[in-house]
Amino acid sequence: MKQKRRAGTRVMNARMWFDVFTVIVASTFIAVAWPTLHLTHAVPVAVQPFIAALAAFPILLVRINPALGWAISAGSALIIALAIPHQPHNDIPIQVVHILCLFALLFAVAVRAAVPIIAVAWVATSLLLGTTMADGGGDLASSVWGWPIALAAVVLLGLLVRWLVQSRQQLVRQEEQNEVERARRAILEEKARIARDLHDVVAHHMSLVVVQAQTAPYRVEGVTPAARAEFESIGATAREALNEIRGMLGVLRSDGQLPEHAPQPKATDVLSLFEAARRAGVLIEWTIDGPLETVPEATGLALYRIVQESLSNASRHAPGAPVTVDIVCGVDLYLVVGNGFGAPGARHADTGGHGITGMRARALAAGGEMSATPRPDGGFEVRARLPLTPAPILDPSFAGMVDG
Repeated sequence: MKQKRRAGTRVMNARMWFDVFTVIVASTFIAVAWPTLHLTHAVPVAVQPFIAALAAFPILLVRINPALGWAISAGSALIIALAIPHQPHNDIPIQVVHILCLFALLFAVAVRAAVPIIAVAWVATSLLLGTTMADGGGDLASSVWGWPIALAAVVLLGLLVRWLVQSRQQLVRQEEQNEVERARRAILEEKARIARDLHDVVAHHMSLVVVQAQTAPYRVEGVTPAARAEFESIGATAREALNEIRGMLGVLRSDGQLPEHAPQPKATDVLSLFEAARRAGVLIEWTIDGPLETVPEATGLALYRIVQESLSNASRHAPGAPVTVDIVCGVDLYLVVGNGFGAPGARHADTGGHGITGMRARALAAGGEMSATPRPDGGFEVRARLPLTPAPILDPSFAGMVDG
């Protein structure tokens, strides 16, 4: 971003200095054309500044619109050559300043205008100067061939400058693309490293939890039906966590080209969170007002993650406390997750993790807002407002890392 800002400043400075130089050239032209006009043409004194201005001032359009400046200069040169008589001792019906201005504008047209406009400008200027100079007493053969050749050299020089500038711009764009590609590769390598660490540490231990929960009723003697159900609930929750970790690993290992193919939870999947929490022994009640099927993917993902983190915090910091979840789908989606005070000795506070920060980041990424505050009864409450219209969302892998 800083490099682009510096490049933009350099461009603005270059344009400013070019405009200053153009004004100086125009001032020089008018300073020469006005005092010498009576020497070359029979013009009343009151009209001289206007004729000199037509010869000098079109060059002020050399950067803004060179084609328009050339048209004004060429048209005024034709009118001056036909309508204003020149002095008997002067064989040139157009002032030298006017010819220099035409050359400069034709060069600018060759640098910036479309090829058909360049061709028209070259032919028209050649005819203008060739015919007027011949009528003014110049040699016909040299006018017919000399001016087109000289103007062709000006046009070719302008085209050469144009091609050099375009090649330079293309090279700069290619360098920028290469820099972006190198940065993307570095990000992908870092994501791959995180995926390896996540797989080696988290997935391994979660797999052991699943295996232990599934085999515990067969390895431990005297398991009661309640304990067996508890083990099954632990195994189901661990398998669900493993499935989400696999989806996150798929996002981290991808090249970032098709992130929409990575499996992500939807708004309707919060029902499975409620059922899993109830199987785990959480005293949870929920109400849903409105269809969750119509919630956009970005909002649904944010809703799922906020509910998931809220239930996890309630189970961890207030075990045994009742939990209520209210979801309303109106103009926006409103979520309220509240829980009472937990069992004696349980800590109902943030332990220094990034859960609440991650939930707030999820809400902001989806275009909404989130707050988490203690309740007067010693419990805790999470409130979130999420838009039901599509909103830009951060890369899921980034948001997943924010959750922590």
